[in-house]
Amino acid sequence: VQLQASGGGSVQAGKSLRLSCRASGRILSLNIMGWYRQAPGKQRELVADCTIGGVTNYADSAKGRFAISRDNTKNTVYLEMNSLKAEDTAVYYCAAGNQVGPRSEKGYFYWGQGTLVTVSS
Repeated sequence: VQLQASGGGSVQAGKSLRLSCRASGRILSLNIMGWYRQAPGKQRELVADCTIGGVTNYADSAKGRFAISRDNTKNTVYLEMNSLKAEDTAVYYCAAGNQVGPRSEKGYFYWGQGTLVTVSS
């Protein structure tokens, strides 16, 4: 499975960005796709994910500002990020896997190359 992420960039605080991630390859076993991020000096953290059935999950920091969606016909997941803050600055990673039971980073088997989002205040 290959994940190709795009859409990062530099924006001012309060603006919006949309990230996209397309999965290709042997994707039939995947039941979840999501976005993680890693800021400088910090651990990687979940931002949002979405099951193949459309059940979403958000980090508290993303609730109300970010929206994850997926187009199963295109094997693509999107992350719409609104009202961006300086603390959203990070490398954002697309991830895909097969979650069984409670969501866990261990259920993500495939990772994209990362796309940098920089938010200036």
